[in-house]
Amino acid sequence: MPAPIRHGRQSWTNYHGTASADLADLIELINSSADRARAALHEVAGDVLALLQAAKAAGVQVRPLGSGWSPSPISIVENGWLVETRRINRCWRLSADDVAPAVDASRLMLVQAGATVDEVNDSAEELGLSLTTGGASNGQTLAGAAATGTHGSVLTAGGIQDHIRALQVVTPSGIFWVEPREPVMAPDFVAATGSIILRDDDVFAACLVAVGAMGFVTALVIECEPIYMVRNIQKRGRLNRGHITQLARGGFRGFSREMALDEDPYFVQVILNPFDPFDKDALLRLLYRRGYDPTIPPPPRPLVGAGYDALTLIGKAMAGFDLFRADILQLAMRAGYAVQRDIDDPEAVATWGQTTEPHNPIANLFNGSVTMARDDLERAFDPLIDAFVSGGGGTVVTLRFMKRAAGLLAPARFADNVVIDFDGPRSDVSHRSYRAVVARLDALGIRFTRHWGKTNDLDAARVARDYGDDYRRFRVAQRRLMTDPGDLAVFGCDCLAHLGLI
Repeated sequence: MPAPIRHGRQSWTNYHGTASADLADLIELINSSADRARAALHEVAGDVLALLQAAKAAGVQVRPLGSGWSPSPISIVENGWLVETRRINRCWRLSADDVAPAVDASRLMLVQAGATVDEVNDSAEELGLSLTTGGASNGQTLAGAAATGTHGSVLTAGGIQDHIRALQVVTPSGIFWVEPREPVMAPDFVAATGSIILRDDDVFAACLVAVGAMGFVTALVIECEPIYMVRNIQKRGRLNRGHITQLARGGFRGFSREMALDEDPYFVQVILNPFDPFDKDALLRLLYRRGYDPTIPPPPRPLVGAGYDALTLIGKAMAGFDLFRADILQLAMRAGYAVQRDIDDPEAVATWGQTTEPHNPIANLFNGSVTMARDDLERAFDPLIDAFVSGGGGTVVTLRFMKRAAGLLAPARFADNVVIDFDGPRSDVSHRSYRAVVARLDALGIRFTRHWGKTNDLDAARVARDYGDDYRRFRVAQRRLMTDPGDLAVFGCDCLAHLGLI
């Protein structure tokens, strides 16, 4: 197996060009060519272990790097080592011999940490499987998306990390196979990967949304479901206050009946013009589950589905504008939804994986969000919009809905959640408007969290306040996995220290 490639000292910029760092070394992991998954995992984890031990001896900080997708500086390490995982991207079917006796292997996949969501979707479909949910795009690595708590928008599911059943995690002290207390993988499988079994509910829950503070994840076992398809309805529509009440109370069937189909939707997204949310058109997207039909051909690109979010829309329309106002923003929203799929149009039906698409990098991007209990949306909506506009506005406002997500530090921590996104041009106005929203929600006493991978203005005190006992449990689990303070220091970049996660 070839050794990792060391590219040396250089400047690095993330995918969207929103954060950069001067690195002591950019290191590219090279994948194993071993046929068997067990051997491949053993070899790659051994390379990572050697790098982490060298970094610890040299007093160098290390950050794992997937696609560098997060607009926040979560992947940044000044004068440290950034270790790229994109080449370790293989996916395997698991068999009954690989798993514990009580575990059904038919819905499980073994995924290396560098596999993108797109690659995982393709591999799952080859096995007759589908992910249950996912974020709005497919260029992130699945491990990276999980580590930052990337939320889905499925009404009956949580975040992308909810798929994970076990992880291989490397620290300077060893290679660990982390599972809940109930066994997932067979001891022979774990031993062949060179890992030490660590079955602990809290350590596992901490690793699901680790924010890069629980070691270096090299592989994951994920659970999928039998392959299915979705029908996409995409249209412009005029909302009223009653619709906000309806959504806040979980009346998705009624909302769907009025706006699209008289059936339970699987996914609901509402993109609003905050300058005039009830007298300007909103952009609506609803997805409906369908059985898998192999005779339906793949849709022409671009298919507008779950992955077509406000970032895609704004990316198509923001060139030349530093600030949107009501009418300009409405024109941009119309341009972004030039092709619609209403109930009378030919049906747009595709597999779940075919509903996501890559974004082009969006320079000068502002990307922030808040997540709150869905039933708080009704009383929060008007004050939130008022605060946003009083700050100057400048972006669209998107509503998406989901269940509680797994992981101690999952931002979607309420039983039923509404995720409110603010996506648009990066400017002082966008930042000011987002901070005005945060201040107004605090003044109202409404609990909310913020996305780890987006602009969030978090610090250690706020993280401890927002996550309460789960934050304490995370820190305890962290020390249980990395008992040597020197191991923890290897991952101790400035960003994590600022967040109180190291």
